[in-house]
Amino acid sequence: MSQLRHLVIATQDPAKALEFYTKVFGFKELKYMDNERASGYFLTDGVLNIALLKFKTDQLGKGMDYVGLHHFGVFTDQADHCVDMVEKLGGVPYVDEMDLAPLADRKRPDKFRGFEGMVFDISEEPWPGNVDYHK
Repeated sequence: MSQLRHLVIATQDPAKALEFYTKVFGFKELKYMDNERASGYFLTDGVLNIALLKFKTDQLGKGMDYVGLHHFGVFTDQADHCVDMVEKLGGVPYVDEMDLAPLADRKRPDKFRGFEGMVFDISEEPWPGNVDYHK
């Protein structure tokens, strides 16, 4: 079974969001990242990876001022099967739709738009801070 292991929250101020979530909930800061898609912080509660990101393009079609849930990510040891099922059931690679290239370290698209347009990642590698329950 795939496991939910990654939530991404779009924010206008990643540093203030970091302060809020670490002080209120005690989440642990993992790292800062800045790439062609977004910049911000990764946190963890020990099971879930939570990204607080300011996006560099309007990836959801909701405007650059959108804040809130951006996408979620699942961790699975059957990523290729999940991708096949996404496509069989009408999902599309999100990176192609947005004219984004897959990230350089990916062998296939990492992001998809599925049922009702929800955006999600499928990964065979856990995100930083995740507990690997497959072992």
